[in-house]
Amino acid sequence: MSATPQYETIIGLEIHIQLNTQSKVFCACPADSWGQPPNTNICPVCTGQPGVLPVLNEAVVAKAVRLATAVNCAEIQTRSFFDRKNYFYPDLPKGYQITQYDEPIGRAGWLEIAMPDGATRRLTIHKMHMEEDAGKTKNDAGRGARLIDMNRCGVPLIEMVTAPDLRSADEAAQFLMKLRHLLRWLDVSEANMERAHLRCDANVSIRAAGETKLNKKTEIKNVNSIEAVRTAIEAEAARQMAEVGAGRPVEAWTLDWDEETQTLRKMRSKETEADYRYFREPDLLAVVVDEAARARLLAAMPELPEARRARLRRDHRLPAYDAGLLTEERALADYYEAAVAAFGGEPKVMANWVQNEILRLAREQNAPVSALGLTPEHLAELATLVESKAITRQTAVGLMPKVMESGQAPRALVAAEGLGQISGDEALRDLARQVLAENPKEVEAYRAKPTLLKWFVGQVMRKSKGKANAPAVEAILAELLAE
Repeated sequence: MSATPQYETIIGLEIHIQLNTQSKVFCACPADSWGQPPNTNICPVCTGQPGVLPVLNEAVVAKAVRLATAVNCAEIQTRSFFDRKNYFYPDLPKGYQITQYDEPIGRAGWLEIAMPDGATRRLTIHKMHMEEDAGKTKNDAGRGARLIDMNRCGVPLIEMVTAPDLRSADEAAQFLMKLRHLLRWLDVSEANMERAHLRCDANVSIRAAGETKLNKKTEIKNVNSIEAVRTAIEAEAARQMAEVGAGRPVEAWTLDWDEETQTLRKMRSKETEADYRYFREPDLLAVVVDEAARARLLAAMPELPEARRARLRRDHRLPAYDAGLLTEERALADYYEAAVAAFGGEPKVMANWVQNEILRLAREQNAPVSALGLTPEHLAELATLVESKAITRQTAVGLMPKVMESGQAPRALVAAEGLGQISGDEALRDLARQVLAENPKEVEAYRAKPTLLKWFVGQVMRKSKGKANAPAVEAILAELLAE
């Protein structure tokens, strides 16, 4: 019996990124129409009425240049051009899409992804180009009709086309997570797949292990989550392996992913570039990005996540875990560094406060860090009060909601409410004696079970409303219980 052939999965991605500009790419309609009634966010330009002319939104170019720089494009074109991609579909009112074909804004980029096993993969980005989105269609089974919503027509997109460098569904998912993080960090897109801010078509083929040629591929469309991308790629790779194993050829199909049934179905035979009859867009001039323009467009370019993570480890002496967590969002990293600057103490101390308390508050309030109402300066003041033993950490944590609600400085609230830490020896001894007198059974049990000491400490802290110095309380209780 011959051995079962081992196959390798070859994956390339075509990713559509909705830019978070205020207006659409060629008209003044709002770019984001999520939740609006159908066909209300439209105008003669984005619905392709006769005689109208497109006007390029400069913010689209700025975000495209910023993204091309971040993904290491070796070529950010000095002159790029728009083209017409011709095809007929009900949600494409002009009968063509304005896009970029052979002279895109960026070429030859790359991103590295870290896999859970510690390995890294570099994915080549063949090109990235600016274009407009089409509308949206959906079936109305009740009326037996297909409905068209033009709200998305003209929404600004970046299409990013990768080389077929990925070898598994897991690698594809890791790449999309890395890209989503980068898009949000750069503030070029909200990158919410459920709202179609980030859409991914996956080109999938297989070949026998050890081969180098590329076989016929299929294209998976209409996938609206990273987990669905993973599942759909795995399903299609398995289908192709079964087809080849049964002696049947793999056909170049375009496949539709059905989220409800978790299945793929054929939409049509895959088009070729010749089918679209590309030609230059006659109503738009070349996009010129010379060195001066590029410097201006990149003026707001932030430090990239990897560079910031490395700097936090180097300059703030943070462990890899802390630096990674603090750079999961740019706003969180900004908050942390502002708090460190105001604190003036050990950066690791502030990292602990941000990771433990600020992220807890953000989760509880389901709000971004920037919307909490607790400024980095107020957090630094609370940490300073704890480090100087003016208040306990418990008191500081309890003060946070009051600082957020009132906007008052922590020192002012501590003074106004008499929350200063009780650390005087006699005051603490009085509290400790009261607790021991009130709990004679527990005192007796302590003789056989010394771990009850922590329980007594808790009682003193409760009696002092969290103002007692816990280490000093523990030492005093140990002394009194030993008498």
